[in-house]
Amino acid sequence: MLECVVLLNVSSDKHLFETKRKDQLNALKNLVELSDVNQQYKIIDIMLKGLMFPFSCVLEDSRAVLKAANLQPDDPFPLDDKIKEAYSHVVENTAFFGDVALRFPRIVHHYYDQNVDWSGLLRWGLRFCNQTGVFSGGAHQHVLTLMSQELGITEKSADFVNPYRTERDDVLHTAEAFQKILREEEKRRRKEEKRKEIRKGPRISRSRTEL
Repeated sequence: MLECVVLLNVSSDKHLFETKRKDQLNALKNLVELSDVNQQYKIIDIMLKGLMFPFSCVLEDSRAVLKAANLQPDDPFPLDDKIKEAYSHVVENTAFFGDVALRFPRIVHHYYDQNVDWSGLLRWGLRFCNQTGVFSGGAHQHVLTLMSQELGITEKSADFVNPYRTERDDVLHTAEAFQKILREEEKRRRKEEKRKEIRKGPRISRSRTEL
């Protein structure tokens, strides 16, 4: 009976994982399809800065929970809610980071290559995911394999190609070009805010005696 319950939980949570992955990919699809390249890269920059700290915290906390429970990646799917949540955080966040890294590798490298702690956590997350069986034999496993090669975690195969890459070589060819885009977008945003303030004009205030 217990074995049956475990199997049902695995099936259910794999379905939830697939649903979560669809949501993540749809969000990225909307970002990729932005026509304004400068704005697109600015959003990615903000997203990565916002992703780095929460990502490392979530992975670190989840790793601590899983280690405390002595859960091995190839163990039966956990039934305890806290352990299950930690397990889900690892597989979902690692997969999502792979999606971002493969679509915007140069931008991700700009941050990832400078952060040793982040690199160590991601390596652990990848090992955990690869041993769970959740990613086996599907597109998600392919994402992990490609991300691992793209970020230099494993050696690139002779025929390595990143099929997801969306960065434009004519726009983003160096780290300096990326920084230039961010500066230009910031300048454009400040000008736009200034124009809005001018259009609003001065506010007319009344003194208390007039009211």
